[in-house]
Amino acid sequence: MAIRGALTLRKRQVAILFVLLGLSEAGPDTVRYSVAEEAEIGSFVANLARDLGLGVEELSSREARIISDDNGRHLHLNLLTGDLLLNERLDREELCGSAEPCVLHFQVLLQNPLEFFRAELHIKDINDHSPTFLDKEILLKISEGTTLGTAFPMESAQDLDIGSNSLQNYTISPNSHFYIKIQDSGDGKIYPELVLDRMLDHEKEPELRLTLVALDGGSPPRSGTTLVLIEVLDINDNSPEFPQGLYEVQVPEDTAIGSWIITISAKDLDAGHYGKISYIFFHASEDIRKTFEINPTSGEVRLISSLDFEVIQSYTVNIQATDGGGLSEKCTLLIKVMDINDNAPEVTMSSITNRIPENAPQTFVAVFSIRDQDSGDNGRMVCSIQDDLPFILKPTFQNFFTLVSEKALDREMREEYNITITVTDLGTPRLKTQHNITLLVSDVNDNAPAFTQTAYTLFLRENNSPALHIGSVSATDRDAGANAQLTYSLLPPHDPRLPLASLVSINADNGHLFALRALDFEALQAFEFRVGATDRGSPALSSQALVRVQVLDANDNAPFVLYPLQNGSAPCTELVPRAAEPGYLVSKVVAVDADSGQNAWLSFQLLKATEPGLFGVWAHNGEVRTARLLSERDAAKHRLLVLVKDNGEPALSASVTLHVLLVDGFSQPYLPLPEVAADQAQADPLTVYLVIALASVSSLFLFSVLAFIAVRLCRRSRAAWVGGCSVPEGHLPGHLVDVSGTGTLSQSYQYEVCLMGGTGTDEFKFLKPIVPNLPIHDTGRNVEENENFRNSFGFNIQ
Repeated sequence: MAIRGALTLRKRQVAILFVLLGLSEAGPDTVRYSVAEEAEIGSFVANLARDLGLGVEELSSREARIISDDNGRHLHLNLLTGDLLLNERLDREELCGSAEPCVLHFQVLLQNPLEFFRAELHIKDINDHSPTFLDKEILLKISEGTTLGTAFPMESAQDLDIGSNSLQNYTISPNSHFYIKIQDSGDGKIYPELVLDRMLDHEKEPELRLTLVALDGGSPPRSGTTLVLIEVLDINDNSPEFPQGLYEVQVPEDTAIGSWIITISAKDLDAGHYGKISYIFFHASEDIRKTFEINPTSGEVRLISSLDFEVIQSYTVNIQATDGGGLSEKCTLLIKVMDINDNAPEVTMSSITNRIPENAPQTFVAVFSIRDQDSGDNGRMVCSIQDDLPFILKPTFQNFFTLVSEKALDREMREEYNITITVTDLGTPRLKTQHNITLLVSDVNDNAPAFTQTAYTLFLRENNSPALHIGSVSATDRDAGANAQLTYSLLPPHDPRLPLASLVSINADNGHLFALRALDFEALQAFEFRVGATDRGSPALSSQALVRVQVLDANDNAPFVLYPLQNGSAPCTELVPRAAEPGYLVSKVVAVDADSGQNAWLSFQLLKATEPGLFGVWAHNGEVRTARLLSERDAAKHRLLVLVKDNGEPALSASVTLHVLLVDGFSQPYLPLPEVAADQAQADPLTVYLVIALASVSSLFLFSVLAFIAVRLCRRSRAAWVGGCSVPEGHLPGHLVDVSGTGTLSQSYQYEVCLMGGTGTDEFKFLKPIVPNLPIHDTGRNVEENENFRNSFGFNIQ
């Protein structure tokens, strides 16, 4: 509407300008037309050419046009026909409002010459608007004590139409309390009044809803309505009332703070101020006021503090409702706290033992009690421990249990137990509590010491230094503490002749064995004794182990020559016929070594000879043989120095001087040498010694045969035993078989040596070739054969 008015104002200003320009040319008469509002666009108003007395051609040639005073384009002039037509729908109420009559002024402008014609268009009203109330709802507050006949003015309706189409009458919807009375305001308008015709009762009808109808005078008439809301105001003639005197509600104890519990609502038949009810706790305890609150207006009860079933199971709350007039009523609210499983079981230890001895059955460990502050299934409990432990739980009375060992415990198998007591309730969800007990098993001396070996073999080389550590024995004890502390000792030997106390000693703390003095293999090859290990328990337990000490031989004995004797008497003279063939056995050096094994292997070597190359010594058996044919030019007396050396490290040796006398034959009388004749008187004892030596050699030979049989038996068993034989296998070392520096001994002259090792004297027992000596059939062998013969014996020609 504001925009349309602004456009109309601009149009009027332009029109006024044209009117002023051509005012002197305008005619004095005004042409009047009329048209009903809301007529269709293009509706015929009048034939302007006819009314102005002009031809249609003239209107067109003079460029006739319509100018409205409001500068609006309401009308349209058809220059072809001269008809004046509506250019838009005309709304009288919009153009003129309530003014009567509604006239639109316009001019017809002609040019050549300029000429104006004034005209008016009257817009007729039609009943196109219904009466309307500015308020869709009219609120009236009337006390239920109002007297009859009281009138209540109400707002009138509005109708944009005029005349008979305007507002003419009011009516009210049928009811038993009010009727409508129409009053004239004095300016031609009417307004309605609502008159009370019957007493109101708030308790029966606190509110009335009536429809007020406004009617105009159109044909057909139009109407408008509004709602009349009548609030019947109460007077305080009723007290608040609760629907029930006792309210019960169940609340879980884990309800969140601020949660709604219940709404207590009382009713008061009164209304308004008298019907407004406020709620309070009446005679409430401090616990109630700290736990709950009530909304004084709505009666909502809410939780303001945590609930705990285990502390308070229920609350009895008195609630008072008071209306605006001071009347009140009371009710009781019973709040029952519902238990939830919010308390885990508790374990209280009354007595506990952290250490129990082993081997004791049914031993007390702990006494404890359990409890759960919840109720029902939430408070029922199940108590248990691990299944894989040798302990059991025994219920005693009420909620007390005793934890005992199920069987005797063995500390050596397990010395510590971690027992977990688990108590689980039957609530939902299930809660459990665990209590851990660390139980130590104390040791009892129930395990004897055990040596790591039942028998120990120690090796000790003879001639050792005193207090030499020769080895250790070790024992363990599965017990602990003093029960596992061991003391080592030497036990009395089975052989009372063995001076054990002077041979070895033992460290009582660690089992180290020491040789107290130097041992002599030739005197004692091995000895056995027992050691004991005793713990410090009560009673003490002990065990034994056998210790065998094997004395190892050292090369501490030089070879001893048995033959020829070297006793300072007249030297022994061997007779050799000058007709002897090469290889003729002149004599045999017999020697022994008190050592054993490799230390007793003897080798023979010719160190010095009167005539080198005439005699040779067999390196392994000491046989002295001729190396070549004897001749007349060879001296009759020869002196041979033979070295006897063992195979020890370092090697020890002895030497012997052998006298050889060349004779033409054994049938000629013995001619003593000049130096021998001087001592002939002392020769008789020497002869005796020679006989004794020959007898000894014969005895040794016989014993060698027996030893040979023993050697064969030893080779089969491959074991060395006391009093047995030690037989070296394979080839002899090179320095024993190669005295000439030409190589190893020929296989035709390999020997087995059998030495007696258990007599303490290690006498030379037996020496024989494995392959027999080659027989000599031809005395006329050439020099090459003799040379080979000498090399095969390994003689060293000096």
